[in-house]
Amino acid sequence: MRGRTPGDRRRGTPGGRRTRRRLGGARGHDRLRRLRHVPAPTGRWQRSPTDGGVDAALLLPALRGALTADAPRTVATLRAVRADLGRDHYVYRFRHDQRPLEDAEGAFLLCGFALAMAEHSRHDDVEAVRWFERNRAACGPPGLYAEEFDVAQRRLRGNLPQAFVHALMLEAAARLAR
Repeated sequence: MRGRTPGDRRRGTPGGRRTRRRLGGARGHDRLRRLRHVPAPTGRWQRSPTDGGVDAALLLPALRGALTADAPRTVATLRAVRADLGRDHYVYRFRHDQRPLEDAEGAFLLCGFALAMAEHSRHDDVEAVRWFERNRAACGPPGLYAEEFDVAQRRLRGNLPQAFVHALMLEAAARLAR
């Protein structure tokens, strides 16, 4: 039980007995570790082994230093997020189904700031500022950010205030100022 609570084993969290048993005993940990980073046939990262879709959250490993900004899969993922999930310099987290992105959910402001930082890490400062400023302007009258922004209706959606969005906005501002 090193570093885990008794509930970890019951819930089947990574490293728990249930997870190891489901994945094949002692080798389960290695198999679980390999499944976390699954490249798509197009050379970019994909959501999961069974879902080949693009997910804007896959920009975060490079931003946190787990991957380099110029790694081929990182660049391919950035391009795919920009092309498939970006609309009017707002970013949607992922495509839920065949509906237009704006019908399924609002643009995730957190992902917009992550894309701004990803562009900055690739030394495309003009594009980084475009993404940053577009998402920065999506706050409410008191300057608070919600989780999502409805691009069509130009209004906030989701949880308000969203602390994670505020934190990433401050981080993006600090990175872009350098």
